[in-house]
Amino acid sequence: MKKTLISASVASVLTLASFGALADGPSFYGRLDLAVTNSDTGATTQNSKEGTVFENNFSHVGVKGSESLTNNIDVVYQMEFQVENTTNSGDTFKARNTYLGLKSQAGTVLVGRNDTVFKQSEGGVDLFGNTNADIDRLVGGQARKGDGIWYYSPKIAGLVTLNATYLMEDNYTNDANETSYEDQYALSATIGDKKLKAQNYYVAAAYNTIGGIDAYRGVAQVKLGDFKIGGLFQNTESQTTDQEGNSYFVNVAYNLNGVNLKAEYGKDEAGFGKYYSNITDVDGSDVNVQVITVGADYKISKSTMVYGHYAMYEGDHKVGTAKVDLEDDNVFTVGVRYNF
Repeated sequence: MKKTLISASVASVLTLASFGALADGPSFYGRLDLAVTNSDTGATTQNSKEGTVFENNFSHVGVKGSESLTNNIDVVYQMEFQVENTTNSGDTFKARNTYLGLKSQAGTVLVGRNDTVFKQSEGGVDLFGNTNADIDRLVGGQARKGDGIWYYSPKIAGLVTLNATYLMEDNYTNDANETSYEDQYALSATIGDKKLKAQNYYVAAAYNTIGGIDAYRGVAQVKLGDFKIGGLFQNTESQTTDQEGNSYFVNVAYNLNGVNLKAEYGKDEAGFGKYYSNITDVDGSDVNVQVITVGADYKISKSTMVYGHYAMYEGDHKVGTAKVDLEDDNVFTVGVRYNF
């Protein structure tokens, strides 16, 4: 009897050890990101409130991992949820990237909800990402979508990665059960490393037909010593109206003894960003929006970062034949981000 129990115990340990060798995870992770912000108009804040407010900058929790099915194929998965119970929001949880997929030498295929490859093509060029100075305040196409399929190729010639997002069109219908948009896909090609570690450069080109717009963009970023210099250009055109235009950002970051100093200039002539859509109720033409952002962040520890920035949004457009100034928005933010 004792020998049987010992044998069973050893077998159980070996089974668990074998599974552990084959699996990576599941691992639990999350982020708390809270900021105090003062804004003239609230056009760019997370809760669209002017004055002095608390902002929850996409705090979230999740679980992810992988498991080997064969020597050449792994199952990969992730379930992530935005958490809003630190601020006065009606929804405690919101959907974020959640998918199930397969990874092999031929690439990775994911099914579920995820950032489109068009959005992902930004790499690390969005220096103020996930705040009220995110590039989505000026450009469109920064979408996270469900009911989709994603493909990421392995590095071709050790250099280029090809990526695609395809949304199931029949899941995107209007109340009359008619397809809202005929094509729902995005494509991208990337070179280098978006984290600027394996290589000190990152370059991407991307195309998008998702969300009622046709858009293409180019992205480039390079690390030169303690400097990071980057830029993004995008052309965006509505699929249903004559609205169309270019947008671009240029920025620089400098690491000064652990303090990451950042400055960015952005210009938008398309009008698909959140600032323009929130600052006016009138659809104009000849959109001209500009933003200047300066800020800094500092890691107190591996898991905790404090940050602050000032962003100034201004612009104008034409209503009929008259040029109309848009209301300026001066935004001051200080915050803390904790990863676990």
